[in-house]
Amino acid sequence: MIKFFHTADIHLGVENYGKIDIKTGNHSRLLDFRDSLKNIVDAAIKEKIDFFLFCGDAYKTAFPTPTQQKLFMIELFRLQEAGIPVISVVGNHDHPLSFGKSNSLDVLDYLPLNGLHVFSKPGILKLETKSGPIQIVGIPWPTRNNLITDKNFHLKNYKEITDYLSKAVYEIILNLSEQLDKNVPAILAGHLTVSSGIFSGSEKCAIFGNDPIFLPSQLALNCFDYVALGHLHRFQNLNSHGYPAVVYSGSIERIDFGERKEEKGFCKVFIDEKLDDKRCSFEFVNLKIRSMIQIEVELSDNSDYTEQIVENIKRHDIKDAIIKIVYHVPDGKKDNVDLQVIQAACQSAISLASIVPVRKNIKRDLRTELNVDMNLEMLLDKYLETKNISGQQKDNLVAKAKELYLEFNLEQSEQSQEKI
Repeated sequence: MIKFFHTADIHLGVENYGKIDIKTGNHSRLLDFRDSLKNIVDAAIKEKIDFFLFCGDAYKTAFPTPTQQKLFMIELFRLQEAGIPVISVVGNHDHPLSFGKSNSLDVLDYLPLNGLHVFSKPGILKLETKSGPIQIVGIPWPTRNNLITDKNFHLKNYKEITDYLSKAVYEIILNLSEQLDKNVPAILAGHLTVSSGIFSGSEKCAIFGNDPIFLPSQLALNCFDYVALGHLHRFQNLNSHGYPAVVYSGSIERIDFGERKEEKGFCKVFIDEKLDDKRCSFEFVNLKIRSMIQIEVELSDNSDYTEQIVENIKRHDIKDAIIKIVYHVPDGKKDNVDLQVIQAACQSAISLASIVPVRKNIKRDLRTELNVDMNLEMLLDKYLETKNISGQQKDNLVAKAKELYLEFNLEQSEQSQEKI
């Protein structure tokens, strides 16, 4: 039986919450992501897996710092020393998106070490593992760089280029699938967007609509035993009722509060060559990661606002967690929450990301419709209706206004006569 780990979206360099760790000088969130990767590598070495499959996005950006590169390389070299091959697929965060520039994983191909393989271009890798051979079709993130110098695309709009990329990559997958040995297990590894995939957090606005899109049926081809994907941060199987499974392993740590309720981990995959049909199975392994807690408080007029928020904080285990507090202010009431007291109540948390007051939008009354054809009496009548003035009071005000208006006109006329 061949056993391998499938993971993706490590994103070393995400430092949107947390603080500087006084022991190492590194940001606490950088260490969180490092620890999750380390735990996966620890499990891989302990279980003596046949290979380690990483489906893209090693870093937050394509230009990682030396510290981020060091932390990533340490874990890869641990796998190397344990004799576990590492297969990587270039993701969108790994790619500089500039023609001619190297991606952040290119350096792995130039290291004088066996067992490190990087798919920076679509291709097939025939890997001999200790448990038997396996074929891996690698599909990196489809970029537009190669189309920049093609005159046929100079006048194409963004959507036309995206559609072209989707079709071109699908044709590449079909072409590579035809080259596979049907007697050897095969998997498809890619950093791609599948149409039915569920986005998480910031991905919803940052990704959707800009990616080349693929249908699950375009990837779940009969020649594959497993489809391993990276890019979307939520663990999900997009072909749960069919074979092969089309699986996003998800990110290994929570990126933002949009992912606060999601479990994070990696996939442990098994391929039994003795079986002729559906020989691949997998399980999702949860990682112990830092908590993100969003505390929502509906304030009441019955007691002090600050005390209400503090009491809600005490109901949660916030030690070493990342906290976000959202409180709703009653309509028409002043926001007198003491932020310093709230901050003091969250001292045991590693980070208080934000304290957000929420007020309902004030409904504005529509102005009365007026037009230039209305005389003074009609204009006054409309105005007084908006002030809920009616009856005899309205009649008296209109009469007095007309009297003042006539006096004004008479005075203006006398002044004009004097000038003449």
